[in-house]
Amino acid sequence: MKYQTYSGTDAAEIVGITYRRLDYWARTDLVRPSGTDASGSGSRRRYTYRDLLELKVIKKLLDAGIRLESIRDVFAYMREHVDTDISAAHLVIDGSSVVLCDGNELIDVLRHGQGVLNILPMSGVRDEVDRQIITLRPAVEGDDITTVAV
Repeated sequence: MKYQTYSGTDAAEIVGITYRRLDYWARTDLVRPSGTDASGSGSRRRYTYRDLLELKVIKKLLDAGIRLESIRDVFAYMREHVDTDISAAHLVIDGSSVVLCDGNELIDVLRHGQGVLNILPMSGVRDEVDRQIITLRPAVEGDDITTVAV
């Protein structure tokens, strides 16, 4: 299957970084181009759309004040533990920590999954209370039951 690839120059422009930075990230294995990697003098790197997404996430993390060394740790963890593409992940950044929201868990990715917190979803609370009220006190004809918005 043939897919679109982007030159290093185009990738850098799309992501909003310099070509020099892109080259450094490729040479240091932060993001290797998936389309075609450089294979010697004169060869050109080709980046896939997924590569562009990863590069943009890295830029956003840098812009948020996360150190490149920490970003390497974040990506190492996410590549090993996140099944969807990295751009679909929900990251919470607090100072120098990066927390991944994965389903109903918050995972500190810089501590390699330590410090896991559970998220308690509140989306169904109103429906559950309303159902219990109706079960406890079924509507009687002529009752004026109103729901008050909270």
